[in-house]
Amino acid sequence: MLCANYTSATSVENGKAETLIFLHGLLGDGSDWNDVVSELTDYNILTIDLPGHGGSRAVSCDGFEHCCALIQDAIRHGLPEKKGLPEEKPQQPLFLIGYSLGARIMMYGLTHNGFSQLNIGGGVIEGGNFGLDSEQEKQTRFINDQAWARRFQQESIEQVLFAWYGQPVFSSLNPEQKQHMVQKRSHNQGKAVADMLLATSLAKQPYLLNQLRQCDIPVHYLCGTQDKKFSELAKQSGLSFTCVENAGHNAHSDQPRHYATLIRTIVTQIQTKQLE
Repeated sequence: MLCANYTSATSVENGKAETLIFLHGLLGDGSDWNDVVSELTDYNILTIDLPGHGGSRAVSCDGFEHCCALIQDAIRHGLPEKKGLPEEKPQQPLFLIGYSLGARIMMYGLTHNGFSQLNIGGGVIEGGNFGLDSEQEKQTRFINDQAWARRFQQESIEQVLFAWYGQPVFSSLNPEQKQHMVQKRSHNQGKAVADMLLATSLAKQPYLLNQLRQCDIPVHYLCGTQDKKFSELAKQSGLSFTCVENAGHNAHSDQPRHYATLIRTIVTQIQTKQLE
């Protein structure tokens, strides 16, 4: 089972607190959200380590459907209100927040009935790619992901990470920030990362935007203003979105306090619309 860490709300004014579920990106773990969740003490929090990462590094998955099943199971067993009652849906609505890989897995689950046993109230997509349109794009991407996977398997983790954070999507990072990310991610096991990278490659992900637009569960897109690629995707998506000022691809890390404020605002707006 995936590693999941639950924290109860410490300041709640009216009734039970909502529960926020956080899904990190490739190379990360649940602790990536610490600076954000420290600002959200009025919510119950569940952070999950994805397969091959953190406390779940010994867990593997064979694709998006399997990964969603693992996440659903981790959520169902990680919430105190349903211990002993695994067959019942949680009563309080759950709000999913996913970054990059975590966002892609979340989007797949929302559009492919991957979280059918959960009471999902809404989702926040941070820097998530909706998918690729053509088979040629998918073939090119998978070749690229295979090359990265070989490097993670064969080279020292530090060497690969320096190259990884040299990619255009991380161009907003200065040299000191890149060095910090390499040090922060060096605990990862190369083979576990490679396995997860291939299992959840963007090349294997369906194009999800059209289904997201029609999804009964409301979603909101977040991206950093310095993340040009994903800012453009957000603007063209037709989804409700917010660009986080002075932030790059990893907006929750760049601006954790502002990010937490946005999460609170988005959750409140979704709930208000559902009551109308």
